[in-house]
Amino acid sequence: MKIIDLLKSDHVGISCELFPPKKESGLPNALEIVREIAAGGSDFISVTYGAGGSLAGQALALAVEVQRCGKPAMSHLTCINSDEAKIEAELAQFKAAGIENVMALRGDRVPGGVENPQFLHASDLVKKIKASGDFCVGGACYPQGHPEAASLDEDIEHTKIKLDAGCDFLVTQMVFDNDILYNYMFRLMAHGIHVPVIPGIMPVINAAQITRICELSGMPLPPSYRAVVEKYADNPLALQQAGVAYATGQVVDLIANGFKNIHIYTMNKPEIVGAICNNLSALLQ
Repeated sequence: MKIIDLLKSDHVGISCELFPPKKESGLPNALEIVREIAAGGSDFISVTYGAGGSLAGQALALAVEVQRCGKPAMSHLTCINSDEAKIEAELAQFKAAGIENVMALRGDRVPGGVENPQFLHASDLVKKIKASGDFCVGGACYPQGHPEAASLDEDIEHTKIKLDAGCDFLVTQMVFDNDILYNYMFRLMAHGIHVPVIPGIMPVINAAQITRICELSGMPLPPSYRAVVEKYADNPLALQQAGVAYATGQVVDLIANGFKNIHIYTMNKPEIVGAICNNLSALLQ
């Protein structure tokens, strides 16, 4: 099933993101995580790719398992350190595996990596994917602006180029303050952007981890949420419960304001996704 068809329906649901194991020996456990999350009610599952495609083999194995579980898989694909032949080969693998959905990303710059002038932007990859088959293509967007953009409006103009290249929908970087997202949606409309946007939510379950993620992404925690994280930083169970409660509140608010799909950055924790879905059992339909 193509994700854009799901987003155009009246269905309200949750999707999730997983990352592949760094070592092949971790693949059996990762496959079990896929099965647990699929059974927990996720509508589709995206699978990340690793820096420079370093985990492509394990990522494809997870995506295939997602499809076996009866859920649409969205395979991530990056391009900045890739070339046309490699991209074509990976798209051919996706086709052979029945994967219809691709998340097109520029990718992080790899130290010492050789950047391909043909694929310097996600929009270049979107064009290639659309020319290579009947894929549904998702793209990333940044409610507070991409770290490399001079301004939010400049970043939105870059997003528009990606959409003009054929991107079907957008998934946001993690958002901890829904008001930032609502402001962003108005800005998108002002730029003539009306494609489906899926908010990305990350439940905070590890204080050190979220501090590092915020530093890398430039996405700060709201003061009220930071106070919760600091209070329960040394109590993992309490922080997990608080993180699930906060994320659940965000999702309820987003659904009430018209969003039909919320993307959960799971950090490969099926119990977190399960707890959120249980809290929302009467809202997801």
